[in-house]
Amino acid sequence: MAPSTYYDVKSRCPSARARRDAELGPALRVIWEDNYRVYGAVKLWKAARRGGHDVGRDQVARLMRSLGIEGVRRGKRVTTTRADPAAPRHPDLVKRQFTATAPNQLWVTDLTFVPTWVGVAYVCFIVDAFSRLIVGWRAASNMRTTMVLDALEMARWSRGNTLSGLRCHSDAGSQFTSIRYGERLAELGAVPSIGSVGDSFDNALAERACLIDCVSGWA
Repeated sequence: MAPSTYYDVKSRCPSARARRDAELGPALRVIWEDNYRVYGAVKLWKAARRGGHDVGRDQVARLMRSLGIEGVRRGKRVTTTRADPAAPRHPDLVKRQFTATAPNQLWVTDLTFVPTWVGVAYVCFIVDAFSRLIVGWRAASNMRTTMVLDALEMARWSRGNTLSGLRCHSDAGSQFTSIRYGERLAELGAVPSIGSVGDSFDNALAERACLIDCVSGWA
């Protein structure tokens, strides 16, 4: 950055947006606190509009992030990927190339969840990258490794007991780094592949299937 640019920015008058944010920020915080600090962006936006503030919903959400305030969530936050830092991880054999020229070359697998009236239901599924077909799945009330193994058993029943050259890609959840999961894949002649932690693009095909299943209610 040129020195003249730096000093120009430092001496420049606040923009219209910055002045507007400086006015709206404290007002939104007051409304949020007056409502017991439970309002999220949508409710806070509607309350601000009722209070005479000409503000957009996205602007409210942006200001809430800058102010460090958020609404209260109902229920518990569900986490499906729980990485085990001590467990050895298999290499990433996919590198975000979710393509295959024939069936049983690349499978992707992941876990998702669906809230129900009686609790949270967890689903493990396996997708063939060639046909985008779900070749194995299992629903359970927990996220133990057993449900992943059951999904593998269903895939083996539908696709065969020997699948040499198959890569089975997943995230770094502890279910997929377990010894039993690796042994079950070895029985099939398959090799495990694991993407990086906290990066949905490294398991994009399975993440997309998660989203579709949750929206459609299939899971």
